[in-house]
Order: sequence, then structure tokens, then C-alpha cells
Amino acid sequence: MTETIDIRRKRLKIRAWRRGIKEMDLLIGGYADAHLASMNEAQLDEFEQLMDEHDQDLLSYATGLKPVPTHLKPMLDKLIADADHASWGVKG
Repeated sequence: MTETIDIRRKRLKIRAWRRGIKEMDLLIGGYADAHLASMNEAQLDEFEQLMDEHDQDLLSYATGLKPVPTHLKPMLDKLIADADHASWGVKG
């Protein structure tokens, strides 16, 4: 059975918000909420490739503790640029 693009988007959104590290939930989940609905197949592939990485590695890449692998850099740069930096550190 082949997954439709709508089912794929729903699956990716769930994965984006259930990462394991809250910081990654917020970064990846927030990006998913804002952009998944308009992503084409190639963009979904790029997003899913990033989500296949371990949270600890993604957090290290996002915070500059480790160099970002070149195949992940474009998508990670989009996520970081899209993040609502003004709300960081604000308690909900």
C-alpha cells in the first residue's frame, strides 16, 4: 500500500511533535505546523531526512556544538530561521 501525501504529512507532524527532547519537539514541531501543509514531495523528503537523525545530534548541530553535516544543513537552517526566537525562555 502506498502512502498518500496527506497521510505522509500527518505522520510527519506526529513524529515532529514526539521527538523525545522538548527542545527538538518545539523546533521541529513548530516548523511542521507552519510548513508541512505546503511542502511538496522533495521538501518532505528533506524534512524526513532531518527527522531521521537522533535528537541529541540535532540539538548539538542546532546549538553549534557539532558541525552540521552538509546534507542536513539546508533544512536545519530553515528550521532555525523559522523559530520564534522572541518566545525562547518565556514560561508558558
